[in-house]
Amino acid sequence: MENGTPESLRSSFCRDTESSSGENPPRMTYRAAEDIDLIQRFLAGDTAAFNQLMAAHEDRVFGICLRMLRDRDAALDATQETFLTVFRKADRYKAEAAFSTWLYRVAVNTCYDQLRRAKRASADALPESHDPADVRPDDEYAAVELRPDINAALAQLSPEFRAAVVLVDLEGLSLETAANLLGTPVGTVKSRVFRGRRLLAQQLGNLNDPSQHPRNE
Repeated sequence: MENGTPESLRSSFCRDTESSSGENPPRMTYRAAEDIDLIQRFLAGDTAAFNQLMAAHEDRVFGICLRMLRDRDAALDATQETFLTVFRKADRYKAEAAFSTWLYRVAVNTCYDQLRRAKRASADALPESHDPADVRPDDEYAAVELRPDINAALAQLSPEFRAAVVLVDLEGLSLETAANLLGTPVGTVKSRVFRGRRLLAQQLGNLNDPSQHPRNE
């Protein structure tokens, strides 16, 4: 892989952070540094490193896919497809952003692809042997499920609005991170979140303050 060493990947990440955020850039988190080491080890032939990456991120990827697709089997399918894509294309990660941001972008794009296949009623259930390892048990799985009324309301949003609301309001990402992940300007994400919130509120019958905008974190 071009860039060669974990140190050069870290340097690339830090340079990009500094150039995008101005003075006093935040230090790379332990998770981000660990991800870079694992990616480098995987590209050098250590397949166990890829399993560690999956273990670190699969629950959140699954949560994003579940909220985007609103179907457990489809979410499992999208989670598997996301990691297969990363497995095949890991050498395309250039540390221009945190690995997690790149990974979640792959997950969202995978969900978009599934949503575009409108004629497909639902994804076939994956065999247990192909499920992402250690998927949360039922009591913890409920944490990423939504109340039926919220789930139904999300279903009424366009995929673009749904993705923005899921990432910012349900996954807790900042507007800047969500924009980077979606490949759209911050203002566009902010507008989608605002409009998505209004549509959700209308669906749920609790539209209170139409002037409320998402907080720019």
